Amino acid sequence: MMRLQPDNATAMTITRFSFPTTIHFGAGARRLVGPHLRELGLCRPLVVTDQGLAALPLIAELQSDLEAAGHAVAVYGGVRGNPTGPQAMGGAAAYKAHRADCVVGVGGGAALDVAKVVGLMATHPGDVMEYVWDHPQVRAIDAALPYFVALPTTSGTGSEVGRSSVISEADTHVKRVIFSPLILAKSVYADPELTLGLPPAVTAATGMDALTHNVESYLSPAYQPLCDGIALEGTRIAARALLTAVREPGNLQARADMMMSSMMGAIAFQKDLGAVHSCAHALGTVCDLHHGLANALMIDTVLAWNAQAVPAKFDELAHAAGLSGGGASFVPWLKDLKRQIGIAANLGSAGVKREQIPYLVEIAVADMCHQTNPRPCTAADFERFFAEAM
Repeated sequence: MMRLQPDNATAMTITRFSFPTTIHFGAGARRLVGPHLRELGLCRPLVVTDQGLAALPLIAELQSDLEAAGHAVAVYGGVRGNPTGPQAMGGAAAYKAHRADCVVGVGGGAALDVAKVVGLMATHPGDVMEYVWDHPQVRAIDAALPYFVALPTTSGTGSEVGRSSVISEADTHVKRVIFSPLILAKSVYADPELTLGLPPAVTAATGMDALTHNVESYLSPAYQPLCDGIALEGTRIAARALLTAVREPGNLQARADMMMSSMMGAIAFQKDLGAVHSCAHALGTVCDLHHGLANALMIDTVLAWNAQAVPAKFDELAHAAGLSGGGASFVPWLKDLKRQIGIAANLGSAGVKREQIPYLVEIAVADMCHQTNPRPCTAADFERFFAEAM
């Protein structure tokens, strides 16, 4: 008779794995969007992007391509800075005014985070902030969402394959997260040609964001071995490509590698992240720092502390980065990489003031990311992180 009871009595936790997004990857992939939507019977896309991109030839070219495929196109270019609730609600109003039947998100993390929830708020009641995961009376996503296609123009957040949308409160600027697989893009068109025009500083900051996602996901204690493998490979790709992408902006292979590493990091962080991101979210809230830059400014300080808890994982990260000195060489390598790609030397160089540290600590402690840091973090730990990074 077959035994269904294992020899060891230790209970196992049921874990759900999901990698559902269809990705079209490669130079020129953006030109496939129009025909794809037509195949689905969709014909009235709303393009959601940021103010800067809306004025550039890229959006005009995309609009022309979509119109050539028979689409009636409208553009919402109301995303700016760290996106806020009113920006998302403005996109929903534009969707309704156009009588759109699908959303095409184009841009970096901010534009794509707004694009994810434009369809949500066009089809659901209330305010977008009522859908954040920790709202005391969080609303359910209980109606079908419009078809959503994502075209990333940076290689950092990986928002195009992520199941979360980060929206800031308009008054406090505190970042809130709407988290649901229902807001995932149905199809991603990852075209590295769209990143060729990024200046070195943006390439460096977004590239460090991608690298941080991969590293922190791998270090998370959550059980997700599929994501562990993706995160290590994402780290390996970024380690070989980031410096080249910064120094040789027209190098399409380096751009493609960083776009792939960015998506891998975002897929991996369904494992969750760590204290580097809690610090970065605080810096974005209090000091309005670019998220990738904030991660870059904090990563070596926090990881030097984490390394004591999980030395074997740092050995693996060092191996992935092509280092011969074992885990002890990983943080020094990060510091040198930051120097080579032009990241500011410290928080002070980026305009952060010491008197802001108490508020930074308050925001970081309240942030959920450090709950999956490999070492538990207290307010005193965060105070030390910010002080050391000054």
